[in-house]
Amino acid sequence: MKVVATYSIKGGVGKTTSAVNLSYEAARTGSRVLIWDLDPQGAATFFLRIKPKLKGGASKLIGAEGELEPHLRATDVTGVDLLPADFSLRHLDLHLDSGAASGCRLAELLAPVAGRYDVAVLDCPPGMTLTSENVFGAVDALLVPTVPSTLSARTLDQLATFLATVPTAPLVLPFCAMVDRRKRLHRDLVERLTKDWPDLLPVAIPSSAMVERMGVERAPVAVFAPRSTAAVAYRELWEEVAARLWLG
Repeated sequence: MKVVATYSIKGGVGKTTSAVNLSYEAARTGSRVLIWDLDPQGAATFFLRIKPKLKGGASKLIGAEGELEPHLRATDVTGVDLLPADFSLRHLDLHLDSGAASGCRLAELLAPVAGRYDVAVLDCPPGMTLTSENVFGAVDALLVPTVPSTLSARTLDQLATFLATVPTAPLVLPFCAMVDRRKRLHRDLVERLTKDWPDLLPVAIPSSAMVERMGVERAPVAVFAPRSTAAVAYRELWEEVAARLWLG
């Protein structure tokens, strides 16, 4: 099982929409996919029409006797299961900090379901936290949506600086999101990121009303607008990610 995370230090950059749409595209190609919603806001859980409930809450899930299997839910998207979020995840850092193996707990929980899925996608809350460090130890790659703004680009540098101190850091695969090529600032920042980050994925996700409609449709873009520029971009982005994971 390949494990990736949609992650950014900055909020509001498209982590959840990317997680849901890339999971759909992975499943469309025949992969068995698990999305683990780690954000207490539960946006991925909402998009996929699953009740935001962890029986026993985050403390039981992360505890010594915790396991993922009882919490897995099938979604309306064929081939995609979800481990839902609820508001108890706001204390996830505290529960991880109190555990004996706090730095690798997420990896330990994923291991028993590895034979059930081909891909696991961890949808992460923003920030640099103990949860983030657990994610870094559990994944093969970080998919980092980066909007064309100075502050968003700055967080990529911060992430790289931190990961340079991690002995077994995951692959970092940034990509541009919410791009409006009519704006010169967006075009300039995309060009700069392309020069500064050799591993920047070549597919940019456009600023699109179709992505915004996900909250109304509660489905991946390709389900209700399969020919839209956003759906095509997510399809091409997954092809790039899959090539890096399995061929790179």
